[in-house]
Amino acid sequence: MRVPEAEPAVREWRDRLDPAVPSGMPAHVTVLFPFLPESRIDCDTLAAIDAVIGRHSPFEARFERFGRFPGILYLAPEPATPFRALTEAIVDRWPETPPFGGEFAEIVPHLTITQGQDDTVLDEAEADLRGRLPVVSPVASVDLLVHDGSRWRQRASFALRGSR
Repeated sequence: MRVPEAEPAVREWRDRLDPAVPSGMPAHVTVLFPFLPESRIDCDTLAAIDAVIGRHSPFEARFERFGRFPGILYLAPEPATPFRALTEAIVDRWPETPPFGGEFAEIVPHLTITQGQDDTVLDEAEADLRGRLPVVSPVASVDLLVHDGSRWRQRASFALRGSR
């Protein structure tokens, strides 16, 4: 899901050090990647996604803590539970699409800042960004982004409509 509120804080670092930015990927927390091939996303699939996402309630996420994977610096959203619940719900409906192809055992919601960097660069980015936090973002929808071979584009958006 897009996190436009994070763009002012992370944009400079993402522009330089996140290879997804040149192809149009905004600051976001991934619900599920990879998902179905675009050729399988028809009106029935869109309706099913809407039903799954719509059962979840809007919430507010706070980004003030950093995390790392090898070569990657990210912001960890709090609370993480609603993000995990969305991922789990989509995977329950489409079990053939495990997060990151099943490469990782744990779902770790995150907003990527840099990729493919050594610890010195990650330390520098973290020190620079620390003063720009926290970022607080309402989460009221999930966007379906698809890649056309060169760019990411929004295919649909689904509202979180569950009761609080």
